[in-house]
Amino acid sequence: MAQVLNAPRDELYSVTDWKAGAWAGVIAGLVFLMLEMILVWMAQGQSPWGPPHMMAAMVLGKDVLPPMGTWAPMDLKIVMIAMVIHFPLSIAYGLIGAWLMHRLSWAGGLMVGAGLGLAIYIVNFYVIAPMAFPWFEMGRNWIGAFSHIMFGAVLGAAYIGLRKPKASGEHGR
Repeated sequence: MAQVLNAPRDELYSVTDWKAGAWAGVIAGLVFLMLEMILVWMAQGQSPWGPPHMMAAMVLGKDVLPPMGTWAPMDLKIVMIAMVIHFPLSIAYGLIGAWLMHRLSWAGGLMVGAGLGLAIYIVNFYVIAPMAFPWFEMGRNWIGAFSHIMFGAVLGAAYIGLRKPKASGEHGR
């Protein structure tokens, strides 16, 4: 099993590629956001703009949330603030993922990434949110869990695909 999860034994991937981690975070964050918005709309019949409203409420307060049972409108200010929150967090998670996955193969990256996504979901929705952002409780569902797991899997795949091997002169370190 360890051979399946680890990258080749030639030490090519013995250092973390931070740039690849940051870009993998951006890619995974974009996929997460699109997936979450589409699933909320298609599976729950709710406004796809609900998730950005929830994110923006972390800074703007719960007053930016639409009343329960109403359609969240597309609001450029709210979407922009949500992106200012979402993408730096995605990059930070990408850097954590890069550190965790730098020696892994594709299979290992996908598995560890998916596990990281699930861990992010649990910490954000069951530890942080009840204390700081109680409106996130409405995101405690299969869509939230699935979207976070997919974030992690995409993060793993993107990192493994983007990372650069050590330069040939660095193999002896």
